[in-house]
Amino acid sequence: MNRLETWFCATTFWSNVTRDRLLPRMLDGTELGTRVLELGAGSGTATAELLRRFPSVTSLEYRATPARKTAEAQFEGRAARMVRADAAQLPFADGSFTCAIAILMLHHLRSPELQDSAFAEIRRVLRPGGILLAFEIRDGWLQRLIHTCSTFVPVSASTANARLIAAGFARVSVDFMAGAFLLRAQRAAD
Repeated sequence: MNRLETWFCATTFWSNVTRDRLLPRMLDGTELGTRVLELGAGSGTATAELLRRFPSVTSLEYRATPARKTAEAQFEGRAARMVRADAAQLPFADGSFTCAIAILMLHHLRSPELQDSAFAEIRRVLRPGGILLAFEIRDGWLQRLIHTCSTFVPVSASTANARLIAAGFARVSVDFMAGAFLLRAQRAAD
């Protein structure tokens, strides 16, 4: 992530939007179980809210500095388990989680192949019936400008269904929003 992204994701504005609008839209109305994997936790914007809603949260972050900040996020004395690792090579046992949540993370993987590896890994660490929720921005000139000197490999909403099914997911849906979309997918039975 570049400095602009790092700054924006740590603002009170983004924290409020994530807590008050984005997470409720992502989480409400879906049974997600009790063991949540947060992918690309960044500065921990969503972590405290996830801790408020779920008894067990494991937050994964690739970069060291945001991982340290995320480790400080708490709710009522509980902290997320912080793991520094790569989403395309998850260090967890098969079936460890009931839900995986990725907010603005997938486009930071350096290639579609790494994204597909992440989809397969997420499927592997989810229990049968587990849910993947991913919020992503659409491709466009403004998003490319914002991501100058940063990795930006947009996930196409039009190919997401086929890619997630190939990774072992079912019941894939895409919910479009202004300039963004929400992916929902359920781990298919073995």
